[in-house]
Amino acid sequence: MMRTRVTRRSALTIVAGAGVSMAAGRAWADTPSGRVIYPVAIPVYQSQFVADRAGFFREAGLDCKLIQGGSGVKTREIIASSQGDIGIGDITHPMQLSNHGRSARVLMPVDTRSNAAIFIIRKDLFDQGITTLEALAKWKRPDGRKPIVAVSSLGGTNHVWASYYLETMGLDDKVTWIGTGNVDTMMGTLKTKQVDVLINSPSILKDSIEQGWGALLFDGTDEAVWAKYIGGKVPVTSHFTLQSTIDKDPQKMQAFVTALWRATQWIKEHSPEEIYDAIEPYVGSTSRDANVFDIGIMKKVTDYECVIDAESFARGQKVWFREMTGIKPLAMADVVTTSFIEAARKAYPA
Repeated sequence: MMRTRVTRRSALTIVAGAGVSMAAGRAWADTPSGRVIYPVAIPVYQSQFVADRAGFFREAGLDCKLIQGGSGVKTREIIASSQGDIGIGDITHPMQLSNHGRSARVLMPVDTRSNAAIFIIRKDLFDQGITTLEALAKWKRPDGRKPIVAVSSLGGTNHVWASYYLETMGLDDKVTWIGTGNVDTMMGTLKTKQVDVLINSPSILKDSIEQGWGALLFDGTDEAVWAKYIGGKVPVTSHFTLQSTIDKDPQKMQAFVTALWRATQWIKEHSPEEIYDAIEPYVGSTSRDANVFDIGIMKKVTDYECVIDAESFARGQKVWFREMTGIKPLAMADVVTTSFIEAARKAYPA
C-alpha cells in the first residue's frame, strides 16, 4: 500500500476524490451535514480526527463537524439526545443507553485494550514513598479523608477500567472518585494538589513527569498487567450511535463507518509523527513529544480489523456488567451491529 505523508500544512488542503463508493453512502443532491462527537482532546480518539483531517468524511460525501463533548458521559448524552450522529467512547456508553430505553449500537471497535488506565500520582506523594496502589489505599489526606482519584467523568472509560483494577485488588472502597472534565482541568487539579491521583493517558503521564508534578503509580495499559487482570483482547473504545439514527438514514451511517474504517487503515500505515502532524489541532493541550509518545502506544493497541468477536466480547463482560457500572447484561447481538463495517471492509480491503 502506498504511504502518503500528510504534514500539518498538507492535511489542511486534502480535497475529496471524484467518486463515492457505494459503501460510503450515496451521491446526495446536497452534501449532508454530520455531527461527530468525541469526549476530550487525547489521541485515543484519533480515528475521528484523521477521518476529518485526511478528508475521508468529505470523500464519503459528508460535511462533518467534530464536536468535543467534554467527557465520555457528556458525549453519551449528546448522542442520546440525537444532537450528534456518531460518538466515540467506552463501549459501556451504548450499553448504558440500551439499558435505559435508548437502543444504541456499536458500529466498530477502536482498540484491543485500554490506553487510558494509567494511574498518575502527585510527585510529592510519590517522593513520600506512596509508590504502589496498596500504599495509596493506606494513606489518608491531612483532613483524614480517603485519597481523591480523578477521572474525566464518572462512568467514563478511565473510571470503568481503573475501578475494575482496584475492585479486583480489593481496594475500590479505599479511594474517593471525582470527575474533573477535560485535559486542562484534569492536569490542573493534579498539579495544584486538589486531587491525589489522576487516571488518564500516556501523553498526560509524560507531560506531568516532565513538568515535575506527576509520577507513574500503576500502568493498567501495560500488556503484562492487562493479560493478568483482563486476559486478552477486549473492545474498550468504540464508535456508536442510536438505532433510531441508523433507521433514519442507514446510507449516511454507512458513509460515517466507511470513512472511519479508511482512517483506521491510514493510521496503520503512518508513523506516530505523521499522525500527530495530521491531528495536531485536536490534541493541542499536551506537548508534541507527549502526543507522539501516546500515539505510538495507540498504534500497538488499535484494532485494525475493526471487528468484535464473541471471545473478546465475552472477556469484557466481567468489567462491563458489574455493580459499579449498573449495566444489566446484554448479548453481543443486542448492542453490536456488523453490517456497516463489513461493507466498508469489502469496499476498501485492508
